[in-house]
Amino acid sequence: MHLTLQQLKLFEAVSRLGSYTRAAEELCISQPAVSIQIKRMEEQVGLPLFEQVGKKTFPTAAGKTMYEASLDILNRVEELKISIEELKGTVKGTLQMSVVTTAKYFLPKLLGVFLQKYPDVEPKLKFTNRARVIERLMNNEDDFVVMGQIPKDDSLEAYPFLNNILGIVAHSEHPLANKKNITIEELAKQRFLIREMGSGTRFVFDQLLHEHGVEIEPYMELGSSEALKQAVMAGLGIAVLSLHSVQLEREVNKLTVLDVEGFPLKRRWYAVHLKGRKLSLVARTFLDFILEESHRVLGVKYE
Repeated sequence: MHLTLQQLKLFEAVSRLGSYTRAAEELCISQPAVSIQIKRMEEQVGLPLFEQVGKKTFPTAAGKTMYEASLDILNRVEELKISIEELKGTVKGTLQMSVVTTAKYFLPKLLGVFLQKYPDVEPKLKFTNRARVIERLMNNEDDFVVMGQIPKDDSLEAYPFLNNILGIVAHSEHPLANKKNITIEELAKQRFLIREMGSGTRFVFDQLLHEHGVEIEPYMELGSSEALKQAVMAGLGIAVLSLHSVQLEREVNKLTVLDVEGFPLKRRWYAVHLKGRKLSLVARTFLDFILEESHRVLGVKYE
């Protein structure tokens, strides 16, 4: 068989994602191109590698064997790249990360400063919700991920690097804007705007409500922190938001942080990867950078 690394990457993506279309999207090529390459692999193997069940694509017995071999080969190639980078001593190459969406308010700035020092690094970031970040983490698809709430799993290595302060945010003219020591019970009577299920912020807030024995009926459920912020500024309700994401709006008096008992909630941002994963020189250098320089670069006010 004369298989290429690109074919193995395509095959691995289709097997993992269970979809030609999703594999094409992840690898930034067309779906027909994926189909053609998989067909060529099947011709060389002499057996079908996938079967279609409903809308899902599953590997056949031959496909499962091919998948295990593909992972082994691709991992060995990645280890070779890491070894060569270390021999050269040059911080150069790809930095692959998945990041929860709320981190978009500070991670690009950290990355920008890092790239000024190491311009040959090629960052590849995926901003998504906590559920998808965990999925990628467990599949070992990234150098590391950035998230706020870490799964309880002994197979993970986590590095805290920045405080994540969550507050109840409202329009600056909200009736509760100047009230002190607002109770959770009183807060629950307000119109609440919340993130979708799978969001780390939603997870933290749901835990808090459960601890207080309080239930709320969400007024709106939105898919990003930016959408929540815009809705709060429009006077549609109040929301739990990271104070990193509303710093500018507070400064121009568009939003205010309510004085609620138990708030702000102090959490941490973590860089996380599977234990035993050998980080590339690029990944190790960026990890060291955010551990040592995050507070200085961001000028964090909320400690």
